[in-house]
Amino acid sequence: MFSLDYITSRITPLNQNTMVVVKKRLDSLTKPIGSLGRLEDIVVRLAGIKGHMYPEVDKKCVIVMCADNGVVAEGVSSCPKDVTAKVTQNFTRGITGINIFTRHTNSDLVIVDIGVDAKLEHPQIINRKVKWGTDNIAKGPAMSRDEAVKAIEIGIDIISQRVDQGIRLFGTGEMGIGNTTTSGAIAAVYADCPIEHVVGRGAGLTREDYQNKMNIVKKSIEINQPDKDDPIDVLAKVGGLDIAGLAGCFIGAAYHKTPIIIDGFISAAAALIASKINPLVKEYILPSHGSAEPGAEVVMKMLNMQPMLNLGMRLGEGTGAALAFHIVDAAVAAYTQMGTFEDADIEQYEPLE
Repeated sequence: MFSLDYITSRITPLNQNTMVVVKKRLDSLTKPIGSLGRLEDIVVRLAGIKGHMYPEVDKKCVIVMCADNGVVAEGVSSCPKDVTAKVTQNFTRGITGINIFTRHTNSDLVIVDIGVDAKLEHPQIINRKVKWGTDNIAKGPAMSRDEAVKAIEIGIDIISQRVDQGIRLFGTGEMGIGNTTTSGAIAAVYADCPIEHVVGRGAGLTREDYQNKMNIVKKSIEINQPDKDDPIDVLAKVGGLDIAGLAGCFIGAAYHKTPIIIDGFISAAAALIASKINPLVKEYILPSHGSAEPGAEVVMKMLNMQPMLNLGMRLGEGTGAALAFHIVDAAVAAYTQMGTFEDADIEQYEPLE
């Protein structure tokens, strides 16, 4: 397994020459120039990532990082902590939202225990546990710097293994009670906005509990003093192991020149950390949906990304990323299967000045 420093130092920009060629082909298809809007942008981005004119995304998977968060002890979630372990186990039973959506998109589901506070023994659950849940960020750092780096490197390794198995498009997901609090804390470190713009009600808090959650996020930042110029410090002090693992997934996908899709708020926070570690990582990331969590919009703006879908979802698990697989498939199909103006015996449209 390569080190984080080694991987990040070898990430390169997108192939601009291929992107120019693909844009010209898109303009030659039998349609008004640019009329497929952001579908065309997706194809151009995929070509730049893959480095060839006809990018393939036939084999896909969603990686779900599962971990507990010590901050749950502060009453920041309406769900008890053991729900993390229960839902992680339910992923293996095929009954959760992400199970439905990965089946619907004919994609694989990779379940990783990177920090669940329970002993999980199932052949479908990959045990890469860094620790049995993070520490309480309201009292000190979530984890050590070494633990944060280890979790990132696990994410990189998971990606590397799947690339070797032929995966050409990744989606990101997570499971961890309390992780909208850790994501909110990360967003609050980087965002210049009121705390309520990045901290939401999560799974459904009362007004009093929601106020407590915002107070806990403020307290965690005051106590830990994360250095916003050092994203690993931010991650270690107020983040979570699921976020760290996903940050590694984004970094690993960029290293392997493979597109990867953000799901919702938590994976967007992970993408933000990854892009702070190496800004080139962002070029390999595609958005999926606009999460109903308020912090998601703030983080997506910081990433300079616009969601493909706006469905009011906030389930997590990678469900939005799996839905976005349909959009990516449609974009590639249009690009590869539509005829050109020459095929259609139609005079080609000329772009307006």
